[in-house]
Amino acid sequence: MTENRRNKIAITGGGGYIGSIMIESFLSKGYEVKCIDRFYFGLQSIRKFLDDENFHFIRKDIRYVKTEDFRGIDSVIDLAGISNDPACDLDEDLTDKINRQGTVNVATSAKAAGVNRYAMASSCSIYGASDGKPLCESSELKPVSLYAKSKIASEREIRTLSSNDFCVTFLRLSTVFGLSHRMRFDLIINIMTMYAFTKGKIMILGGGKQWRPLIHVKDVARAFGKVIESNTDLVNGEAFNIGSNEQNYQVEQVAKTIKRVLPINVDLEMVPDDNDKRNYNVKFNKIKEIMGYETKYDIEYGIREIYESLVSGEIDPSDAKTVTVKYYKYLIDSEKILDEIKIDGQLF
Repeated sequence: MTENRRNKIAITGGGGYIGSIMIESFLSKGYEVKCIDRFYFGLQSIRKFLDDENFHFIRKDIRYVKTEDFRGIDSVIDLAGISNDPACDLDEDLTDKINRQGTVNVATSAKAAGVNRYAMASSCSIYGASDGKPLCESSELKPVSLYAKSKIASEREIRTLSSNDFCVTFLRLSTVFGLSHRMRFDLIINIMTMYAFTKGKIMILGGGKQWRPLIHVKDVARAFGKVIESNTDLVNGEAFNIGSNEQNYQVEQVAKTIKRVLPINVDLEMVPDDNDKRNYNVKFNKIKEIMGYETKYDIEYGIREIYESLVSGEIDPSDAKTVTVKYYKYLIDSEKILDEIKIDGQLF
């Protein structure tokens, strides 16, 4: 295999919150990157890469990718899918078609194309509701959301594809935070920092004792790079929790850290109930021991960069695209309106 061949990578969901940062990371390391995305949120997140001769993209739904889409690719990183609990709950059948069937289609098509490595973005949310004791990769899975169930189902089906010629790895991500080219304000640190800036107040739901493992989006990109570049004997058929033992936080601790870090007055308001019943404290020893991976960016770094970008106007907290479920609802409602007023399929 030539050096050029090894450096060709495809990233599904490359236009998204994690994917756009990952594209930047792999391009900076000399990879040739192919982005495969449906681009529901537009092309803005990848515009800065369009003049790079090592960057290519195709607009395609993962349910319909084919073997030829992965010809000549050495490694596939699969990030695509409906990305959080509320968005998944909009349509259970559609979630299964995209998050499970679509994900399995990517892996199956990649293997048929002769791709050597496949790394899937899974989630620590598959551990679900626990008693707060640290959870490792072999811990019992207790999903409390459709999103988490779709990740478990995908892992189980895709693991059967693992072989000496097709290295399969699952990266179970902590809750991600930090700036991105496709910004999201439906993630705990991001949204709390945004509310502190826009309202001077943070709501702490469910009593604030729930545990969340956290990781910066740049550290997610670094973890995938580590896995893709590692010896296949270390990662084939394996699942790794991605995060840091030092960055398991209770929701209340996150809010208090934001209040302490920001140079503005922030009030904290406790709200007793929360529909989100997730509670998981996660161990990240495995990836550190096997690959020497450690995170570089702490939550204070993420809080500060988001706040500074809000202050400068670099990101717009009122942009509907920053809240996934609201934007999906907007697209669904818009489609219904357009369908009602079109005549013979034409708007004008």
